[in-house]
Amino acid sequence: MDIIFLHDFKAKTLIGVYPWERIVPQTIQLDLEIALPSSRACQTDDIHDALDYALIVDRINNILTNKHFSLLEALAEHIAQTILSEFHAPWVKVSVAKLGIIRGVKKLGVRIERGQRRG
Repeated sequence: MDIIFLHDFKAKTLIGVYPWERIVPQTIQLDLEIALPSSRACQTDDIHDALDYALIVDRINNILTNKHFSLLEALAEHIAQTILSEFHAPWVKVSVAKLGIIRGVKKLGVRIERGQRRG
């Protein structure tokens, strides 16, 4: 199985259950591993046989701009389902973390895997 990854993707978004979290954007960090639908791009060297990283980043930025989530778990699930359905990936691992939100903790978050991981 061929996997692309995006690590240390940082963005500001409204996320949280507390009233202040609904008005003050917080920095989150995303890390994704995405299984390619096929390994064809390795042979063809053609972007049409690959997943376009820029399109994935744009789609995630759109989610972060236009939707509000109370929980990191819900955000991670939404991103995972978007990757599976819109980009036809068979498997995805999504990590979402808030940065510096609790004193003494550099980052805290959630990691989920969805889909079928093949050989």
